[in-house]
Amino acid sequence: MTEYWLISAPGEKTCQQTWESMNNLTNKQNNLSDNYKFAIPDLKVGTLDQLVGLSDDLGKLDGFVESVTRKVAAYLGEVLEDQRDKLHENLMANNVSHPYHVEGYLLFRKPNVLMFMPKLSISNYVSSVRINPNSAKLTTASFLRAQDGDLSNYITRFQWDMAKYPIKQSLRNIADIISKQVGQIDADLKTKSSTYNNLKSNLQNMEKKQTGSLLTRNLADLVKKEHFILDSEYLNTLLVVVPKQSINDWWANYEKLTDMIVPRSSQMIFQDQDYGLFTVTLFKKVEDEFKLHAREKKFIVREFKYNEEELAAGKNEITKLVTDKKKQFGPLVRWLKVNFSECFCAWIHVKALRVFVESVLRYGLPVNFQAMLLHPNKKNTKRLRDILHQLYGHLDGSTQQSGVAHDSVDIPGLGFGQSDYYPYVYYKINIDMVDHKP
Repeated sequence: MTEYWLISAPGEKTCQQTWESMNNLTNKQNNLSDNYKFAIPDLKVGTLDQLVGLSDDLGKLDGFVESVTRKVAAYLGEVLEDQRDKLHENLMANNVSHPYHVEGYLLFRKPNVLMFMPKLSISNYVSSVRINPNSAKLTTASFLRAQDGDLSNYITRFQWDMAKYPIKQSLRNIADIISKQVGQIDADLKTKSSTYNNLKSNLQNMEKKQTGSLLTRNLADLVKKEHFILDSEYLNTLLVVVPKQSINDWWANYEKLTDMIVPRSSQMIFQDQDYGLFTVTLFKKVEDEFKLHAREKKFIVREFKYNEEELAAGKNEITKLVTDKKKQFGPLVRWLKVNFSECFCAWIHVKALRVFVESVLRYGLPVNFQAMLLHPNKKNTKRLRDILHQLYGHLDGSTQQSGVAHDSVDIPGLGFGQSDYYPYVYYKINIDMVDHKP
């Protein structure tokens, strides 16, 4: 199940008690969900008016950042084409910096390097050790990928990115940083996708001309120089497309369509399942008359002039388009992977901002709440919701009769018409970027 519930509840005597109460009931006693603390740093609160205004704006920013994240993921799938089955493994959140435990080792991420360090040597650690699956006792490379950048791993081990979103800044400034960052990615995506799509479309059109019907396809790769009378003042060779069922008619009558046709000059140079392609040589001055009579018998004369330089240029254009597409593919995929990660991480930071703002508005000052991430077991979501209501229904008298959310509640600063309103702060996160349809 790719759905997570990000909730918060006010601290009891301590925030740790709030966590333990929820975790005991939902996980240890009933096994309804896997739970994780969701670490939100000490952000600047600002004034109540600022929080109320920001709450609505964060809702819009949340929708925007999620849409761009999914747009980048979808386009990566489109670019991968017949490798689309590898999309999931390319959708990573790679700005993980904290360590992971690996059988007596710690795995650290630093720029361009993953390092293993024996736990017993941490205090004396001086030099980094690059990835060594044997020394780290890792059985599969996929374990490394999952630990390093898996989306579920990122949100369950979420840590605020202090470098990108300094907590000394106001909440509004942090939101603006995210909005500007993701807005630029969205604009760049439009430019890059337009360029690549145009290239791909041009290549597809040329490839269709190489393989389509004889009525429309490019004939350059079917004909040879010896098929034509060239540089003659009086004679010319035409190419004629004849329906398959009329081929015998062509052989019997092509010399009779008009005067001044060179006898026995026709030869079939190609045939597909519907048509045959024939040459015929005649005097130039009867070309128009020949075309007229040919049309009457449903023989189609293709406009074609044999020119070796132009034919070579056409073949070179296809080669160039194929080469250009290959050159753009790698950098584009890398850009999409990097910026998917940027968008996804920004999206989870927006969720953190929303939880912080709504928690302060609901539970008041001083700031005292515990943010928690729940991964519900698919068959137990209703039971989980009931347990959460037992725990937190007292926070809002209007929901004490039932654990069911209000259909639509418009309370300034408390969700602004959020479709799912509960007595505790609640936001749903679906990390399925491949098949999810909002």
